[in-house]
Formats: sequence, structure tokens, C-alpha cells
Amino acid sequence: MENRAFETISIRTQSEKTNHREHSVPLYLTSSFSFENAEHGSAIFNGTEQGNLYSRFSNPNTDEFIQKLCLLENYEAGVSTASGMAAVYTSLVSFLSAGDHVIGSKNSFGNTLYIFQHILPKMGVECTLVDLEDHETWQQSIKSNTKLIYLETPSNPTLKIADLSFFAKICKENNIISIVDNCFATPYLQTPSAFGIDICVHSATKYIDGQGRVLGGAILGSSELIKHCYEFLRRTGACLSPFNAWILSKSLETLAIRMERHCSNAMTIANWLKDHPLIDHVIYPFLPEMKNYDLAKKQMRLGGGLVAFEIKGDSNKAFTFLNNLKLHSLTANLGDTRSIATHPASTTHSKLDEAQQRAVGIAPNFIRLSVGLEHVDDLITDIDQSLKHTK
Repeated sequence: MENRAFETISIRTQSEKTNHREHSVPLYLTSSFSFENAEHGSAIFNGTEQGNLYSRFSNPNTDEFIQKLCLLENYEAGVSTASGMAAVYTSLVSFLSAGDHVIGSKNSFGNTLYIFQHILPKMGVECTLVDLEDHETWQQSIKSNTKLIYLETPSNPTLKIADLSFFAKICKENNIISIVDNCFATPYLQTPSAFGIDICVHSATKYIDGQGRVLGGAILGSSELIKHCYEFLRRTGACLSPFNAWILSKSLETLAIRMERHCSNAMTIANWLKDHPLIDHVIYPFLPEMKNYDLAKKQMRLGGGLVAFEIKGDSNKAFTFLNNLKLHSLTANLGDTRSIATHPASTTHSKLDEAQQRAVGIAPNFIRLSVGLEHVDDLITDIDQSLKHTK
């Protein structure tokens, strides 16, 4: 399978068929699995024989989902989690102990920043936050006890692009684990392993599901690293349900074709917005005027399904725009078939004070669009009519 195309792998990778020879993998809605005899059970528990024993540890549905992602991302092993944030947290605490130091990107999801600023320090872990593009400060922040670095690319919500080769290099030179959140790009648009990144994290709730139905997450990496995440999850229980895994595995079958449409629509909307008189600033990785345009083109197949921009005016103008949209949903989620408009300053990043928000590029008039699969002309018409209310 590994030599076949992305679309083929995502569709044809399946768990072993049962005696019923089903074409679509069935749901394995069972909490546990029985043993042939006492010796068989003992062998599975002590690891001398492979097999399912409890769905918190393994299940054919979760196994299939992770097997697909490993093939698509080119990693040896992986684990699935109950949500994207469970994946983020597990990828950190599986490797950190009191006295360790971690460097994280300032340009991250609000809840990820909360972990760095409030949860890890309670555990005795020192955290340093650095702007994603400030390479000099990243290098200067490395200490003898730095255990890992963590970043998102493109970042949430300002779509900054990290130079994955740079981060992989400094991590390998200093024996540090590199972790990249690949949620916005998805396996179809970006492969962190190709640039030397140790661990890739996903919120499968977003584009991997793609229809706003279920929660899920995944952590991928080498077998040696992932075993630490597996042991943590096995004992703490933030594991993906078989039903959600079944949904997500089926969703991967259409990821490529969905991302093509998301990206095409987003590119068209970004180009339309940048010429609009009521818009101050448009952010989209594949706009040639973007600072890291060349880097984005190097690392990503397409520019992604997210567009960010600032409306001329203040937060009242932003709220007026949001409240007059008719076709876009107002929700903090993203990656759905349906287009979504979000005001990060008052939702996803509301736990940051205004100075912290501005430091990472989030202004009161900042809007994030998750561009869906509707016809792009209808989306532009909706955005245009709503902007007229902000004059």
C-alpha cells in the first residue's frame, strides 16, 4: 500500500474481513474480546501474542483508522484519542516530567496555550513560548533540560507557516523531540515526517471527519516514541470510541477530494477579499504577497481551507458582519462541509487578554473563515452582502 497514491491508500486500507466477507468494515461495538482459553488470555496480556483484549487498548475500528493515518503520514505507529485536545495533551505529558523544559509556539490554539501557561507549570514543567517565525529566539530558548518543542503549521488562527526543516534540524542537534500539529493542513496537504518531524498530532474532529459529526484525535510517530503515548492512554483512558473511529476511517476515504474543493474555494475567496474596500488585511498561505508564500508552496500541496482577514473598524464591525451572514454558520469548529465564520478574540482565544491576542496577531476586528464545500459564488455573495452592513 505504501507505494500507492494517497487516494488509493485512504480507500483500500481496511481491517481484515470476517467470515462474512463484508465489503465495508463492520462496527466492533464491544468493550472487550474473549480468549480461546486461559493460556491465550495470559499470552495476550503479557505481550507474547498479539490480539485484542479491551477496546480501551485496541479495537479493529481504531486499529484501521490509525493504520490508514500511519500510511498517509509515513510514520511507523500511532494512537487514537477521544478528541484533538486529548491528542495534544497526551503528546506532551507522555514525555514530560517535573524539572523538564518545553518550548511552544505562541501562535497556537487557545486551549493549547492554556496547557503551556497553566497546566504544565503545575506539574513542575517550565514552558517558554516563542513566535513561530522567530528562529533566533527558538534557538536561544533551548536549555540543557529542554525535552520537546511543539508547534502548529499553519497556525491557529493567523495561518503562520513554520519552517519544518529548521525545527527538525535544531531538535535533532539538541536531542529534543519535535511535535507538529498538522490539523489545518491534514495528511493530504502536508507530511511533517518528510521534513524530519518526530511526532505529528491531529484533531480528527476537523477536516478528517469533515462533516461536524464526531470528536477524535491521533498521534503518529516512531514505534519507540508512540509506545510512551500508548502506555499513557492505556492507563488514563482518553481513547477513541470504536464508533467514532469507524466514522473517521470512512471519512478519510473522501479527504483528498474534499480538500481539493476546500482549497479551491478558499483561494478564490482570498483573492476576492484582498481587493475589497472594507477589508484591511487578508491572510491565506498561497497568496503570493504572503511573507512565507515560498515556504508554504514548498511544504504544502495546496493552501488549505482557512482564510483570515481584518474588517475595517473595531469589534463592533466584526460582530455586525458575523450577525448578518446568512449562509455561513457561527461556530468555533472548522473543517466542515459547511462554511463557518469565527471571531477568535471572543471565542477560541478569549482566554488570552487583549495584549496577548495582539501579540499573536489577533485583533478585535479579526475574522477566521473555514471555507466549506458550497458553491463559491454563493459564499462570496453572502460575504459581500454582510460586509455592506459594516459600512
